[in-house]
Amino acid sequence: MNSAVPPEILRLAREIAGQVIVPDDADYDAARRVWNGMIDKRPAAIVRCSSADDVAASIALASTTEMSVAVRGGGHNVAGNATCDDGLVIDLSPMKDIAIDREACRARAGGGVLWGEFDAATQNVGLATTGGLIPSTGIAGFTLGGGLGHLMRSHGLACDNLLSAEVVTAAGDRVRATVNEHPDLFWALRGGGGNFGVVTEFEFQLHEVGPMLLAGRLAHPLSKARDALRFYRDFCASASDELIVYAGLSTGPDGDPRVGWRPVFIGPVAGGESLLAPLRAFGAPIVDDIAPRRYVDIQRIVEPAFPPGRLNYWKASFVDELSDDLIDILIEAFARVPSPYSNIAIEPMGGAVARVAETATAFQHRTPAFSLLVLSGWISDADTEANVAWARELWERTRPLSSAAVYVNYLGAEGDQRVLDAFGGNHARLAQVKQIYDPGNVFRLNQNIKPALAGS
Repeated sequence: MNSAVPPEILRLAREIAGQVIVPDDADYDAARRVWNGMIDKRPAAIVRCSSADDVAASIALASTTEMSVAVRGGGHNVAGNATCDDGLVIDLSPMKDIAIDREACRARAGGGVLWGEFDAATQNVGLATTGGLIPSTGIAGFTLGGGLGHLMRSHGLACDNLLSAEVVTAAGDRVRATVNEHPDLFWALRGGGGNFGVVTEFEFQLHEVGPMLLAGRLAHPLSKARDALRFYRDFCASASDELIVYAGLSTGPDGDPRVGWRPVFIGPVAGGESLLAPLRAFGAPIVDDIAPRRYVDIQRIVEPAFPPGRLNYWKASFVDELSDDLIDILIEAFARVPSPYSNIAIEPMGGAVARVAETATAFQHRTPAFSLLVLSGWISDADTEANVAWARELWERTRPLSSAAVYVNYLGAEGDQRVLDAFGGNHARLAQVKQIYDPGNVFRLNQNIKPALAGS
């Protein structure tokens, strides 16, 4: 670290147990990279915090210097909110402690833990909680935004399984949030994103899961997509809460477009065979690899399709009905997709997700039938315009047939109205909580909730 580094950052580097990385350091470029290759930002410093004390010291530095603050758990956010230009990145990646209470079915995990790490630890004792579909996703951002995953229909969202959180606030205070301690903050953390502080430790409810579950993939040619998606819609309407079936349009290894289903049955393997039989009997699938699989392998099944560094642009909404017209729009658009790395994902909601009241947590979206996500992915900067345009055009065409609401973890840099759409009727209460815990909006590099005006 040379003399050109601001003295405040030099002092922070001396005072904390963690590591401070600045632009002249050899590992700076690697440290500043995030999952989405579209994001290319250069922070003034990256603070790899090893404790809540390091986090508090970093927040204090940012406050005194008026530097902007980004918080990084896994760095997987598609909007790139885990980094910033010219500001301070609070990087939680060294905070990897995981402690499991097998008898109580609970786990505590540091803010830098990734879902692959968490799943491996909890499955060692036969337990799991709703986690991300890509192992490199951080538990922090995923949970704070709500957390849609394989177990959500049977056990609720990640935020529904959050029991407590250790938080460093904008004032540098360390507080524990539960249903009884700072309950307003605890409510906001369950779906309100990273607006209220830095969560350095999460405590989750765990459930008996696996280790072997019946899961896999079924695929049909795109020419069969209309019938396949209509069948899927009707199948999901009466599906068991123990069964989640994702659907999507993608490009196969042979370069041909296809429609696919990806079922996961959370109960005993033998019980899943009959439930999946109608899906397997539909048509003549070109892929059927459904088999008993380890839960940790199921959690990795889509990872190869989303490697770090690829350019990504997403558009999302919730859908109350997967109508025939909407199905036709999706198929027509995918027939002219500009990149083989793009896909359309349909995620079934319902089950345990819908049994939680809309105001019980900050995550309001409890009643939609499906989450619809357009994932545009490509490799070359020269192809950016065409791929972004494809996603935007498709999303615009779906708007009359979908909800204005959006899952905050799928939201890009789309403006204030879309942030309101993400938080819906809970936004006003979230703004009140923001005024209590971050009145100066220190934590604003996110899908930002501005503090309510005093007295409002």
